[in-house]
Amino acid sequence: MKDDLRQYLQNGRDSVVRSLDGLSEYDVRRPLVPSGTNLLGLVKHLTGIELNYFGPCVGRTPPVTLPWEEDGSIWDGADMWATPDQSREYLLDLYRTAWRHGDESLATIPLDARAEVPWWPEERRGTTFGHLVVRVVAETAQHAGHCDIVRELIDGRGGAGAAAPRSGRRTSRRSRRQPTRSWSKPLLHRLAAHPVPRTTPTKARRSVSSRGRLLGAASARVDDSSQRSRRTAWARSSYTSS
Repeated sequence: MKDDLRQYLQNGRDSVVRSLDGLSEYDVRRPLVPSGTNLLGLVKHLTGIELNYFGPCVGRTPPVTLPWEEDGSIWDGADMWATPDQSREYLLDLYRTAWRHGDESLATIPLDARAEVPWWPEERRGTTFGHLVVRVVAETAQHAGHCDIVRELIDGRGGAGAAAPRSGRRTSRRSRRQPTRSWSKPLLHRLAAHPVPRTTPTKARRSVSSRGRLLGAASARVDDSSQRSRRTAWARSSYTSS
């Protein structure tokens, strides 16, 4: 069981790191969705996830102290973007340090060992190391998927394709999108051949109205969230100064 969990975790880690391959400093810091999600920010976030769940939560001291945890800025979302003084190499080195720390925990701590997560609600802080391992595997896989999407928005590459930059060069901020991948063409043709059926006027009005309410609520959440606004502003100031 441990070997399987370790392998799935490493697959996710490798996918996250691979998503940065061949990109410029601008692109690895570049937020492309309203939440401000960006590639280096996801690396920072996952570094803290591994160091904490595989460290203090199971009685182990992390090998490094993360500056954004030490100064408390993590509570303003500072683990989700890279500041101008945090280089790609620095953050990737921290992430790989977290890997080694996590692998040591996996090798030495039984899955049924007791663990405690101090930032969880008091009534459910007590858990097991195995639960935390599954949580980290799942969160890493989730954010690896986010990385794939962000990478595809940047230059059309995602998944394993992100590991093969054009002509061996890093992409520029004006990088053109890649052609549609061959495996996706049949799917796109099938979708084009079967358009969404038209709804009745009543249903259409209801659908548009519901969609408008959902979009309005989503926009309000983004606009009203000072944390997300600060995150995007920090990210933009970071990549524009690169």
